[in-house]
Amino acid sequence: MKHSIAIVDDHVLIAQALKGIISCFDHFEVLFECENGKELVQKLKDSSVLPDIVLLDISMPEMNGYETALWLSNNHPEIKIMVLSMQNEDQNVIKMVKNGAKSYLLKNSHPKNLEEALNKLVTDGYFYPEWVSKIIFSSINNSNNSALSKLTEREKEFLKYTITEKSYKEIAELMFCSPRTIESYRDNLFEKLGLKSRVGLAVYALKNGFGE
Repeated sequence: MKHSIAIVDDHVLIAQALKGIISCFDHFEVLFECENGKELVQKLKDSSVLPDIVLLDISMPEMNGYETALWLSNNHPEIKIMVLSMQNEDQNVIKMVKNGAKSYLLKNSHPKNLEEALNKLVTDGYFYPEWVSKIIFSSINNSNNSALSKLTEREKEFLKYTITEKSYKEIAELMFCSPRTIESYRDNLFEKLGLKSRVGLAVYALKNGFGE
């Protein structure tokens, strides 16, 4: 069984070259090609067969890669998105990943690397080269640091106690405040850090050195 691919790239020569390369892969075949996201949307609406993977360029007329990835994520989350672009700037990578891209390769990648990425995309659900992973992790760390800077000293003190086995009432006694104030600290941290449980707070605290 071969996995089907749709190529979305406004450079016809590149799209045709990709089709030729993919035709040599054992487990993949090209279902169709499009010159932009708008054309892809129309083909998906008209077709009874959907591709398993979309190879997506970023810079395209009418409907670019960012818009197309977001549309695919919202309307066909079962289709895996692989970005194939010459753009390697951090902001481009982060935006495409946020919009649903499960893989990101540069167009100057070797065909063997493309085949490996496609296979990983099928088996694991995602594949990011090392340079892309570094950008993603750096973005996460920056986001955490930004959130941490918004916490008050009392919230940080409370966060330190979430790692312990002490109850909220016991934490209130240690911090010389009422249980209601502790609940306020907890709810503020939930909102600021995007968390929903004490376990989440404890994990965040440990990751950010509050247990040291």
